[in-house]
Amino acid sequence: MRKLKFPTAQTILIIIAIIVALLTWLVPAGKYDSLAYNAKNNSFIKTSLEKTIELPATQETLENLHIKIPIEKFTNGDIYKPIGIPNTYKELESKPQGLAELVQAPIKGIIAASDIIFLILIIGGLIGIMNLTGAFDAGIAWMAKMLKGREYILIILVTTLIAAGGTTFGLAEETMAFYPILIPVFLAAKYDAMVGLACIFLGSGVGSMCSTTNPFSTIIASDAAGINWTTGLENRLIMLAICLIITIIYILHYAKRVKADPSKSLIYDQKEELEALFGLHSMNTTTYTNRLRLITVVFSLCFVIMIVGVSFLDWWFVEMTATFFVGAIIIGLIAKIKESIFVEEFAKGAASLLSVAFIVGIARGVTILMEDGLISDTILYHASTITEGLNKGIFTNFMLFIYGGLSFFMPSSSGMAVLTMPIMSPLADTVNIGRETIVDTYNYGMGLFYLINPTGLILAALAIVKIGFNKWLKFIMPLVLILLITTMVLLTISVY
Repeated sequence: MRKLKFPTAQTILIIIAIIVALLTWLVPAGKYDSLAYNAKNNSFIKTSLEKTIELPATQETLENLHIKIPIEKFTNGDIYKPIGIPNTYKELESKPQGLAELVQAPIKGIIAASDIIFLILIIGGLIGIMNLTGAFDAGIAWMAKMLKGREYILIILVTTLIAAGGTTFGLAEETMAFYPILIPVFLAAKYDAMVGLACIFLGSGVGSMCSTTNPFSTIIASDAAGINWTTGLENRLIMLAICLIITIIYILHYAKRVKADPSKSLIYDQKEELEALFGLHSMNTTTYTNRLRLITVVFSLCFVIMIVGVSFLDWWFVEMTATFFVGAIIIGLIAKIKESIFVEEFAKGAASLLSVAFIVGIARGVTILMEDGLISDTILYHASTITEGLNKGIFTNFMLFIYGGLSFFMPSSSGMAVLTMPIMSPLADTVNIGRETIVDTYNYGMGLFYLINPTGLILAALAIVKIGFNKWLKFIMPLVLILLITTMVLLTISVY
């Protein structure tokens, strides 16, 4: 009997899109009114089903709308997206998504996600040029020699550094650049590709889950909840330390087992394929010359400049993409690559990540289906009503699961914050807990589900590393359970 093969990431997302389209026929349509700040004439734009009206940008306007947020949060740009207005949910005429909308959704998603798609393609081009120079092979061979016997340092270092990026500025999409670069390093250290994937993805995931100064989650969510982002910071720092230690120990345990006996690897059947894919068979053939060292420095500087730009210069995808593009050109000049060969290899490198770019676009298309079908706000409305009258410990943990579920429908952390916080944060007042607890449940709920969320980034990451979603689930689920129990215990302690 022929063994059934687990579907590809693209097929999984298309199946999810079909399910979401069916949900738009079953879940009633509905919408909250929204409020946006217009900086040009210092006013609010209130959008409802009936009309769009302009209101004065004053604290009194916010109070009349039952929005407990200081006006300064809008005027100084902390809240830059439209927020949901509490108690304004209305059912609408159903807007089911049919076959035409289902077919168009991936295309719309690819167009909507063009910024991150171009970042991925340009990074692919840069990696193609780097592979041509031989700097990767020589540098990885040198690093493997330096770390011999102390390879575990690599796991601790990579996971911690990426978690630091996640917790401070929301390092997430940018990690797509790290997989093709770091996976060969882990393979050279006699680990499997799962270890490298885990260090990068879990580092980002745990860092973002326990966000401290991340402007795209904690800060914007605190602003939308009407509190200072430093409120509850101590709890989040404790949570970050505990979850990061648990994660590193979990990865080290798996890595030690694989290093001792490669057949214990969850992806042992792909060992030869992955080593060939990441160039391990041709490793150690290139001398690490001064020219190659300079190329490696330029390549590394691209990431340093990107992180500085995002953290301090208000950069986003256009600037990040331009940084990698310029880096590729400079490396091409240093390596004295002919113009025709440069273009050919750059295009080949970009093409190698095209399937990943499509996954990102299809995932965005699923979100578009939900938005066009007007079911996201309905799910949010019902989620906010079922917590009434609960004990504060039960309420807090219930909110954790609600945010985990909502993140499937709204994987954007900033989008989730501005839509849900004005509606969810007042619920904290009814059970006599601080609003920072709602911010925490939002962070932790989204962060935990992010580790397995097919509408997030995991399928794109798996496509780069050529690992199936089923194998990732087998690896990650024990850790998810441990982190979930830890989170529930710490959240419960925090409200008593």
